[in-house]
Amino acid sequence: MNHFRRILSILLALCLALCGLAGCSTGGDPAMKGWKQYSVAWFDVFDTVTVVQGYAASQEEWNTQMAALHEDLLRYHQLYDIYNHYDGLTNLCDVNAAAADSPVKVPAELFSLLQHAHAMYGLTGGRTAPAMGAVLRLWHDARTAAEADPASAAPPAEAALAEAAAHCAMKDLILDEAAQTVFFADPALRLDVGSIGKGYAVEQAAQAAEARGLVSALIGVGGNLRAIGHKPDGSLWTGGVENPWGGEELLGALYLPEGASLVTSGNYQRYFEADGVRYHHLIDPATLQPASHFDLVSVLCTDSGVADGLSTGLFCMSLEEGQALVESLDGVEALWAMADGTVVTSAGWGSHSMN
Repeated sequence: MNHFRRILSILLALCLALCGLAGCSTGGDPAMKGWKQYSVAWFDVFDTVTVVQGYAASQEEWNTQMAALHEDLLRYHQLYDIYNHYDGLTNLCDVNAAAADSPVKVPAELFSLLQHAHAMYGLTGGRTAPAMGAVLRLWHDARTAAEADPASAAPPAEAALAEAAAHCAMKDLILDEAAQTVFFADPALRLDVGSIGKGYAVEQAAQAAEARGLVSALIGVGGNLRAIGHKPDGSLWTGGVENPWGGEELLGALYLPEGASLVTSGNYQRYFEADGVRYHHLIDPATLQPASHFDLVSVLCTDSGVADGLSTGLFCMSLEEGQALVESLDGVEALWAMADGTVVTSAGWGSHSMN
């Protein structure tokens, strides 16, 4: 039931973001005269719903672009998968299984993600922590068990969490750039890139699509939106921030600058309940428990990978610390939704708002 509700929630948010909002027009683009609007949806990428809407000169051109984009997203999905092995591909599942024994040579797309993981860990003061796989696996297993048997739902034992947390140090993730290898200095270290992988993949795939000639599209992969170009009438793509408390009214509707991303992290889609307590999937590295500062955090910036990592990191720090971080970064804006219904935005958020 939780999974079904999550899919419906994502579809609603994407429909509102992709179809229900009108962008501001700056005059038509002569190079796109006569172009038609197309859309496509996929359900096999990053365990969520992917919707792409855009414009192209012909159905054939659109189909060609979308086939290539889908192939790229599928490759990233497989590379960053920590649960499944794929023949002919060295992915994170393989790294987790073998990197404690000896350095594992990985594809460039995976190595660059792990470099990004180190950068986001530093930027967020350790709140975005891809080396927390041992802890996150306990929470994943508890959520899976709760979905299978809600009556027996229970959070992981504190002792087990504490033991797992002793093996989550980013310093033990050793990257050799020259050799393109990954090594775990701690044999019990495990990676989980759920906090950064989807956004990073969307950004890389979008850049590749732009290089292939895709000039007008809005890519939505779950809570990650990435704009490419603008519409034929010159208007910007738009994105919406879903209301975490229910209802169809958006918390925010934004114009997305060309190449911008809007990424949202929330506690209302992936969770389980035990003894009347909701346990969501965004785990605070400091407490090893679901972060309790907010119900939702959205980040707008020019890089989907950075936006994804920041949305997770901001979710796990206080409002004051998060505001200070956002204001220190060029081109980054954020929205925070608290459990009491209060909504706070960064200083520049309003300059993109449609409200």
